[in-house]
Amino acid sequence: MDLDSGNKRMFQRLGGPVDPKNQKVCFHWRAGNCTRHPCPYLHRELPPPPSNGSSSKRAHGFVDDSSGFSGPRARTNYTGSTWGRSHGGANSRTVRKPERVSKICKYWVQGNCGYGEQCRFLHSWSLGEGFSMLTQLEGHQKVVSGIALPSGSNNLYTGSKDETVRVWDCQSGQCMGVINLGGEVGCMISEGPWLFVGIPNIVKAWNTQTSTELSLSGPVGQVYAMVVGSDLLFAGTQDGSILAWKFNAVTNCFEPAASLKGHTLGVVSLVVGANRLYSGSMDCTIRVWNLETLQCIQTLKEHTAVVMSVLCWDQFLLSCSLDQTIKVWVATESGNLEVTYTHEEEHGLLTLRGMHDSEAKPILLCSSNGNSVHLYDLPSFTERGKIFAKQEVRAIQVGPGGLFFTGDGAGQVKVWQWSTEPTANA
Repeated sequence: MDLDSGNKRMFQRLGGPVDPKNQKVCFHWRAGNCTRHPCPYLHRELPPPPSNGSSSKRAHGFVDDSSGFSGPRARTNYTGSTWGRSHGGANSRTVRKPERVSKICKYWVQGNCGYGEQCRFLHSWSLGEGFSMLTQLEGHQKVVSGIALPSGSNNLYTGSKDETVRVWDCQSGQCMGVINLGGEVGCMISEGPWLFVGIPNIVKAWNTQTSTELSLSGPVGQVYAMVVGSDLLFAGTQDGSILAWKFNAVTNCFEPAASLKGHTLGVVSLVVGANRLYSGSMDCTIRVWNLETLQCIQTLKEHTAVVMSVLCWDQFLLSCSLDQTIKVWVATESGNLEVTYTHEEEHGLLTLRGMHDSEAKPILLCSSNGNSVHLYDLPSFTERGKIFAKQEVRAIQVGPGGLFFTGDGAGQVKVWQWSTEPTANA
């Protein structure tokens, strides 16, 4: 995407490598009280010196990563947790203390702050080092509920509760078309060339290479979540069901394969890993389904509010909830999952997404109903940065070359990128 005055392409990695010998870590940041913006020093730890032996740059993989992740599975040698700063034992818990950092200026957000550079609040959409906003895509009138990048396509797709899907050209950043659906978009994903859009009582499927368009019937109410696993498309619906379809290459259509029952309220999050399907629901539970038998093999009940998002990382399952916690689950020797770490936030949590920074370190992106997205190192949960929005961020998507995208309640889509150069975010 040709970006503002920088004339950079969306899929172009920014900058070159940083020489660690020329960088210093801010000791105020280490103490948790740096108020300088921009700060001339690093707000992250320096990478360790390279080891003599060869090792993979991506030792930790997310479920949608190409690093061969397989998800939570029984660990017979599991002895304790390495999560969080405390490095506590199993089921350890930490409370995130309020940091003395600048808050975003609400008048700047509205475009009418009269203090300018003298304002003591933040005039920036982000805070932190190593990433920056490239551009902003305007057009949606309501909450952005899905962002997708189908394989082989030069377009970015965004879905919204304004009942439209917008198609953006990745080179120019221009909106190439608007698809009117006649229903609020509850979720949107892509798998290969296919784009799947969930709207009330139906799933729309488009093949972006052949222009094939299909409608998958069966859902009752809104479709809140979708995922692909074991050659099946799963959709979590408002009535608590999880519907499954299988693609028939002979008839070139998706055929109903199963209906998974168990949740008592709407299913709002789905993820696949380790031959398991994990579903988070408004009934405050996570159900674990065997992908071969499609039977529920465990129900996790530790959350006390809606389980908004689930994510597989390395040997762990991560979940976030409106109860203001992120829980980290590990498989015991018996194969059942149990909580090994709980991270608390100040607001209800909405969306989890994993990616790697420019140094191939695993990063967790976590949005909250405090109109922000936190970026954490894993497994330490050390905060790397923070992204602000006019309204809560409901959609986060990861792209190639260190790109990631956020979509918020005001209809704005922002494009971000990790950089190998220190950045002063604007």
